[in-house]
Amino acid sequence: MADVIIMPKLGQATEESTIVKWHKREGDAVKKGDILFEMETDKAVLEAESFFEGTLLKVLVPEGVTIPVNAPVGYIGKPGEKLPDAPPAAPKAPEVRDQRSEVKDQKSDTGQTKATTDQGQRTTDVAQIAKPAPVAAPRPIPAAPSRLFISPRAKALAEAKVISPASIRGSGPNGRITVKDVEAYLEANHYGDLKISPAAKNMAAKEKLDVLKIRGTGTGGRIMTSDVERAVKEKPKTMSKMRQVIARRLTESFTTTPHFYVTVSIDMTDLFVYRKELKDRGEVYTVTDFILEAVVLSLLELPGVNSVTDGTTVTWRGSVNLGMAVSVAEGLVVPAIRNAESLSMKELHDTAKALAEKARAGKLLPDEMTGSTFTVSNMGMLNVENFHAIINPGEGAILAVASTIDTPVVKDGQIKVRSMMKVTLSTDHRIVDGATGAAFVNAIKSKLEDVELWKSLT
Repeated sequence: MADVIIMPKLGQATEESTIVKWHKREGDAVKKGDILFEMETDKAVLEAESFFEGTLLKVLVPEGVTIPVNAPVGYIGKPGEKLPDAPPAAPKAPEVRDQRSEVKDQKSDTGQTKATTDQGQRTTDVAQIAKPAPVAAPRPIPAAPSRLFISPRAKALAEAKVISPASIRGSGPNGRITVKDVEAYLEANHYGDLKISPAAKNMAAKEKLDVLKIRGTGTGGRIMTSDVERAVKEKPKTMSKMRQVIARRLTESFTTTPHFYVTVSIDMTDLFVYRKELKDRGEVYTVTDFILEAVVLSLLELPGVNSVTDGTTVTWRGSVNLGMAVSVAEGLVVPAIRNAESLSMKELHDTAKALAEKARAGKLLPDEMTGSTFTVSNMGMLNVENFHAIINPGEGAILAVASTIDTPVVKDGQIKVRSMMKVTLSTDHRIVDGATGAAFVNAIKSKLEDVELWKSLT
C-alpha cells in the first residue's frame, strides 16, 4: 500500500503551511532523507524530508497552496501501485518541540499572544514526523476578485487590443460589457493614436498588461520593450507570508503600544582593545556577544524591563529569553536564546552563532522563533549612526544598536578620538518610565565600558 506524505506540524502555534516548491515530481525516485518540498509557515521557509523510499506516485497539493498541518500532500510507493480513492486515516503526527523548552501560546485579554516556557526535550527531529492523519482537504490561496461580466466577443477584442476591461463600464444586462462598450472605451482613450512596437505589444499581452496604462519613452511616445519591462516590475506582487506577518505584527505593535525612546553613546575603545587580545589568544568573540551579555546582566538588575503588559496587568518574566534579530532574504526573524541568564559567555556565543546560522540557512524551527522576552536589533555592520526599533509584540522593550564610529570626544579634559557606539532603547511607556529606561541603557553602557568585568567573564 502506498505511503502518504503529510504536511508536518513544525511548531506549537503552527496550524497551516504553504507548499512553496516541490523538489520531486510525479514519477521521480525517492530515497529516505530526500528533500520532497519546501514549505512556508508564517515565520520561515523550511524543507520537508521523506521518511519513505520508492516513487513519488501522486502530488495532491500543488505549489502555492496553503493547507492545515498533518494534511496529506502526496503518495510514495511502487510504480503502478494503485492509490486509494481518498487519503487514508492515520495517527496524528507528533509535534516538534524545542530541545530546551516547550512554548505554549496563551491569549491575553486583548488577544495578543504571550509565550510561557516549560523545560522539555525534543521528542522528534523535524524530519521524523510520523505517518499522516486525516484532515480537511487542501485550502487554496484566496481567489482573485469575482470575474467581470463581459461577452466572449468583447473579451476577445480587449485581449486583441491588449487592454484590461476592468475599467470599462458595461451597458448590457446586469452591467455586462459588450463589444460596443470596448470600442467606445478605445475611442475615448485615443487608442488609435497609440504607438507601440510589435515586440512590446507581444510582451505586454504575455504579461497581461494594459497598454493604455504604459508610458512610452520612445520617439513620439512610442511604447518600447523597456517600457513594458518597467511596467512588469511595477505590477503589485503579493508579499510572502513572512513579510505579511511582519507587516501585521509591527503595525499592531506600533499603533497599540506607546513607544518611548532613550539613547546613550558608549565608548567601545577599551573593549575593542581587549577583544583583540582575546582574539590573539584564540578566543574569538563578536561585538554582539558582549552586547548580549551586557543586556542580560542589565535585565537581571532591572527586571521591570523584562516584562509585558496587556494594558491592565503586567507580567514579569523570570527568565531572560533573549531575542536576536537576524536579517534574512524575506525580512527579519528573531530566534530566542532561552534562559540566557544561565549561560556562560562562551555558551552565549555558541548559542547565538548557531541560531544565526540556522536563521540565514532557513533552518530555524517555528518554536525557536517564539518566546523571547526582550530583543536586541544590531545594525552595527550596516554603517548607521542611530535608529529606533519597534517593540516585538509580546515584549516590553527592544534595544537598537548602531555602528561604532570613530568620534572626537572630551576625555580627561582633552579632545580624543574614541570608538563610540549609540544604543537606543524602545520601551512600552505603560510599564517602563523615563527614569527606568535611562537607568537600563546606562547599566548597559557601564558594563560595556568596564573591561575588568569582561576579564572576569571570559
